[in-house]
Amino acid sequence: MRNKWRDGNDVKLLINGEEFFPRVFECIRAAKEEILLETFIIEEDEIGCQLQQELIAAAKRGVKVDITVDDYGTWDLSPEFTDALAAAGVRLHLFDPQPKLWGVRLNLFRRLHRKLIVIDRHTGFVGGINFAFDHVIRSGEKAKQDYAVEVHGPIVADIHKTCMLLLLRGSRRKDRRNYIRNARANEPAPAGDMRVLMVERDNGWHSRDIERQYLIAARIAKKRLVIANAYFFPGYRLLRSLRRAAQRGVEVTLILQGQPDMPWVTALSRLLYSYLLRSGVKIYEYCERPLHGKVALMDDSWTTVGSSNLDPLSLSLNLEANLVIEDQGLNQQLYEHLTGLVENKCQHLNMEIATRGYWWRTPLVFLSFHFLRKFPTIMGWLPAHAHQLKLVGSSKESIDKKADDIQKTRANMDVISEEPAYQKESS
Repeated sequence: MRNKWRDGNDVKLLINGEEFFPRVFECIRAAKEEILLETFIIEEDEIGCQLQQELIAAAKRGVKVDITVDDYGTWDLSPEFTDALAAAGVRLHLFDPQPKLWGVRLNLFRRLHRKLIVIDRHTGFVGGINFAFDHVIRSGEKAKQDYAVEVHGPIVADIHKTCMLLLLRGSRRKDRRNYIRNARANEPAPAGDMRVLMVERDNGWHSRDIERQYLIAARIAKKRLVIANAYFFPGYRLLRSLRRAAQRGVEVTLILQGQPDMPWVTALSRLLYSYLLRSGVKIYEYCERPLHGKVALMDDSWTTVGSSNLDPLSLSLNLEANLVIEDQGLNQQLYEHLTGLVENKCQHLNMEIATRGYWWRTPLVFLSFHFLRKFPTIMGWLPAHAHQLKLVGSSKESIDKKADDIQKTRANMDVISEEPAYQKESS
């Protein structure tokens, strides 16, 4: 089952922490009933501590607050930090907590990588920005370039549903089924004229939903396709679709990392450059600071913003979430912004640069590409740990009770799912 396209939404693009954090904190301060927050990383720094204080203040005035963080990404919060949240009534959930072996975190794969916020069921945030100071430009040369969106309208019900179903993961299967079957939420009223689709990637029914949207965009593009992505090493089908789009005259532009926070990932991406350049794909490396964004646009109205990279982890293992938006204004805004990056802050890669030392890299390209193609399957051979939530500072019994309480008090969200009309038309 997949989410359906929602009409009547308003979406605002937020660029970097300078735009994202103040708006999120403003909405948290205005919350009256409920805050749901999922993120990969919360750092105990200036941004993380401000988030803590805003959530504590909200909980003290009676707002129900649930935070879910990945145990791999957010593993080093101090007891003082988490105890202060718990004391105020904030419920902090760890996704997939695993013991360390000789101090090494073992839960590297199948992570909760999505970044979602829902406030009072009428305001949502989706994107790639973690709650960390390195998403603010003044943090220094390692500050990340990143994106998120603020949304209002019926699509917020789908974001809310995604968060709630994760929180209810520990409840009984019968209760979850009843929850899904019987829930009938009062959806947010229309707030604009944008058409929006919530797409997820999980290890169940939605294992390829995000990748499918990229494939559709590449296959039906007529004018332009621009992808700005931090970690680029997609599967063969998407690479082939990008080449074919360029060959039929579509202006295909990739904006990738030139100042990487993980150099080995960029090294792998560069193995693919000559393969794409030969078909007319334009490749630029963003060189001002690390690129952490996961955005794309196609032609004049299709845009996606979210948490999913185009690499084996995001496309095959992690829990991810993107929004796909149909709106000319938002598309044009992002296009003008990315064009500015290309013109002023990027290096253009050509065949001469891409093929330097190609004679010795050819075997490495072949081996790396085919290994990473099979990487998710290889990981599937290993003993898999179940995705669980742990409520920080609570016993198993209290976790179950909290899940039941969440289910009883919030059982009115809409969970109607159907095949997206856009996908039916384009597949």
